Amino acid sequence: MTEMRNIINHLTAHKTLSSVEAQAILSDIAQGKYSEVEMASFLTVYLMRSITVEELSGFRDALLQHCHRVDLGAEPLIDLCGTGGDGKDTFNISTLASFITAGAGAKVAKHGNNGVSSACGSSNILEYFGYQFTNEQDNLRRQIDKANICFLHAPLFNPAMKNVAPVRKMLRVKTFFNMLGPMVNPAFPQKQLVGVFSLDLARLYGYIYQQTTKDFVIVHSLDGYDEISLTGGFKTITNLSEQLNQPEDLGLTRVSEASIKGGATVEESAKIFMNIMEGKGTLEQNQVVLTNAAFALKCYFGHSFDDSYALAKESLTSGKALKSFNNLIEVSKK
Repeated sequence: MTEMRNIINHLTAHKTLSSVEAQAILSDIAQGKYSEVEMASFLTVYLMRSITVEELSGFRDALLQHCHRVDLGAEPLIDLCGTGGDGKDTFNISTLASFITAGAGAKVAKHGNNGVSSACGSSNILEYFGYQFTNEQDNLRRQIDKANICFLHAPLFNPAMKNVAPVRKMLRVKTFFNMLGPMVNPAFPQKQLVGVFSLDLARLYGYIYQQTTKDFVIVHSLDGYDEISLTGGFKTITNLSEQLNQPEDLGLTRVSEASIKGGATVEESAKIFMNIMEGKGTLEQNQVVLTNAAFALKCYFGHSFDDSYALAKESLTSGKALKSFNNLIEVSKK
């Protein structure tokens, strides 16, 4: 184990880590070799400077090396996961889009965690509704079979995330663990919709994901959202292209920031979540959720955006998304 003071001295001298060095440090964190004060110091360095491709890929490799892997079967899986940390306090857009995607027939392995910089992350919302977290492969396979979706609560699969969770909770700011979340799904999905909180990070992700065999869509709204917010233009990066889209380009209308705000508490967030799931969401809320789901379905099935949006809308309005949600909660308790 390298002493943390030497690592901090190295980084504060404006030096960077190689991917091998980054992997070794995060591997030590995963094994509980540093104190909370040392981990907090290490995380804080990256609040003051940008992370490099080598560092991010090394951190990712360490988490995947130590993660509790699960095999959910041979079918293509997709994850819809944002980095979080955008400070926008939206309602649970990617979680709702995940159920709509599952209701439309895709197999979803949703990776998520408790909110750090927002009141309510995907884990908070599912736990509120009675979902029982598990890392047991057979249980997760049953969830996929019955609901087309399972939920992977990050701390149960990534020991480094578990060890650093108390530090992140105390800091309550975005750290590079936000950046890593979507990259370290323990089911290793072949397809992914990833929302990121900055354009720089979108480019980093694009570079790293191009080195994999995944089909992916990286999304970033130019006004700072880690999802397609429809409050303005947004960037999409895929295996094949990089595009700047405006809502009007897709036949959609712009929405206000206020119209996609989340709740201040888990209870308020859960009420918004269930309203939308039961078909009682506002036009703006529905449009944003359906757009994110449509890009996921486009990635999964290869349809056009218009066809994917129609598929997403049918999933929500027919109650298939809600059925998928109810089935998931039910199966998790068995």
